Amino acid sequence: MSASESFPAGAGRVRFASSPPGGLLDLLNVAAVVLDADGRIVLWSPQAEALFGYSAGEALGQYAGRLMVHEEHLEQILELFAQVMGGSGSWAGVFPIRRKDGSTRLVEFRNMRLLDDRNDLYALGLASDQATVRRVERDVALCTGLVSQSPIGLVVMDTDLRYVTCNPALERIDGLTAEELVGRRVRDVLPHLDHKAIELSMRQVLATGVPILDQEIVGRTFADPDHEHVWSVSTFRLEDPMGKVLGVAKSIVDVTDRHRMAAEAHHARQRLALIADASVLIGTTLDLDRTAHELADIVVPDLADVAAVDILDSALERRSPPRPARGASLFRALAVKAAYPTEALRAADPIGDLAHYGADRLVTQCVTYGEPVLVPHVEPSDLSRIARDPAGAALLARAGLHSYLAVPLTARGEVLGALDLKRIRNPAPFDEDDLVLASELAARAAVSIDNARWYQRERSTALTLQRSLLPQHPPHRPGLEIAYRYQPAGAASEVGGDWFDVIPLPGGKTALVVGDVMGSGVTAAATMGQLSSAIRSLANLDLEPAQVLHNLDCSTRGLEQCIATCVYAICDPGHRQWRISTAGHLPPVLMRPGHAPQLLELPTGVPLGVGDIPFDTTTLDLHAGDQLLLYTDGLVETRDQPIDTRLHVLLGLLAEPHGALEEACDQLLHALRQPDGHDDVALLFARVQDHPPQPRPSSGPP
Repeated sequence: MSASESFPAGAGRVRFASSPPGGLLDLLNVAAVVLDADGRIVLWSPQAEALFGYSAGEALGQYAGRLMVHEEHLEQILELFAQVMGGSGSWAGVFPIRRKDGSTRLVEFRNMRLLDDRNDLYALGLASDQATVRRVERDVALCTGLVSQSPIGLVVMDTDLRYVTCNPALERIDGLTAEELVGRRVRDVLPHLDHKAIELSMRQVLATGVPILDQEIVGRTFADPDHEHVWSVSTFRLEDPMGKVLGVAKSIVDVTDRHRMAAEAHHARQRLALIADASVLIGTTLDLDRTAHELADIVVPDLADVAAVDILDSALERRSPPRPARGASLFRALAVKAAYPTEALRAADPIGDLAHYGADRLVTQCVTYGEPVLVPHVEPSDLSRIARDPAGAALLARAGLHSYLAVPLTARGEVLGALDLKRIRNPAPFDEDDLVLASELAARAAVSIDNARWYQRERSTALTLQRSLLPQHPPHRPGLEIAYRYQPAGAASEVGGDWFDVIPLPGGKTALVVGDVMGSGVTAAATMGQLSSAIRSLANLDLEPAQVLHNLDCSTRGLEQCIATCVYAICDPGHRQWRISTAGHLPPVLMRPGHAPQLLELPTGVPLGVGDIPFDTTTLDLHAGDQLLLYTDGLVETRDQPIDTRLHVLLGLLAEPHGALEEACDQLLHALRQPDGHDDVALLFARVQDHPPQPRPSSGPP
């Protein structure tokens, strides 16, 4: 008979090489003993030698009862032996046996009668140490109890990654019974999970024996097909006591709630961090546009995919806002930010443009009533109330806008504008937590925006006043080429105190004045105007520079908290003289053909308003081609370099060849003026022409 004929189709075959025996019997260390009909030992296994202590040579041929049983138990054991051999059936139980060393051990027996082909009777005894049997029983009971009653899903997969067994907890997790799982693969029963990643991890554990712990798996099962769950899965390789790989065991814990709480805690930390960042990053300057961009930068992408900051035109112009629910609102777009290129940007109002939004628009309602507007799920009918026009609504629809939030920018009880937020790729809809966060960020930004508009208003007022008081077109003076510049400070609060003037004097003389009122803002500009008017009145008296400054100093006593520096120079072509006096001001620079530029060493004097201290007049020769530069400290002072260094730089620039004075003024400002400009700059440049006209007689002092 061939091998194929020996086993009918479908019958199981014993494959010794590919399926080695299990290790449970080895764990129990079961001993086998065979007795003949008289009770003599005819077969003795190695396990029997280990259990009873007798070698095969010592045991074979001996009466088992006399060899292994205490005298007081011998009669009982002979009766049991006779019953088994008489055909009463097998016997099982625990009996104390005597070991070779005289000790007693409780051994669990299974005894049965055997019949050979000659009708001879034998008794087979299978024995194991009772303590070992009980320990294995306890382990099995413990494992069975844990598996069946554990809230943790437990499953065993074979080496082909098919379900072998699972506990009730796993049935509840998967929504399938053990009968539906056993023999199948993960991909066959749980199609909504990432079965490729799951099987890959199991194969890795099978190959290496290294467990994979706390692997997070996200997906849906038949137990709850409408919601995603998160499971923590640990995978271990199973081996028998002999090291044979049996498969893998997996423990599965539903950690959805823990994962959700962790995500919420992380989200809360992100929100707190966002608020903390807003405290530092919003309002870094008093520039309105910069503040709006800082707000947009904060909310994108952490809070929104697209953000726009719009301010009411009435708030910019300081007009009263419109009454609730009446007409359209006029907005000016200050900032727009997107996390990525999107058609939604084309639907936003261009920065700087004015946009009319009707009363039915959501952003209009937001600023009209001063309340947030939240649309968690944007429907097609909502787009017309979000966008400015139908074209914008179509762009938002194509971009995929699905959630919208607008919060008012309210400061000191006044609604200034709105923060407009949109979600496109971010799948989560805006919720109440987002509304609270956006409102907090908007409130912080609104205060900075309000401060910025107030400062811009003050800056505009100070500049308007300053420019109205400065000479718009200094008079043309015979024999002099004159150029001048005035640049305001970069910040609104620092505008206001610098001035210059060119004043005609009798006899063809010209007074050149540059001054700087300490302080800033509208007050400094107003004080500057008073000093400028006073010095013009004094100059018309044709006084010497020191006398002019002395009288000007006296006039400052009527001005509250007025301290100013000033340089007053007279160009007198008739007497070929420069006559100069300073009141605490930086020294002028004199440039003479054929000579290096020099800072004039003049008695510095004290600032105007300090006290009744006399001033001095310094007289210098006047030559054709002389150039005199008067300037305020805003040209040369910085916060990171000494004044002497800056003055040296100024002289170096003036030493370079230059043509027209207008170009020279621009070159000096470009080279020395810093972009942020923390102070005003007044600059007055005068050049004596080669052939000055003859002066007319003058009644003033020589």
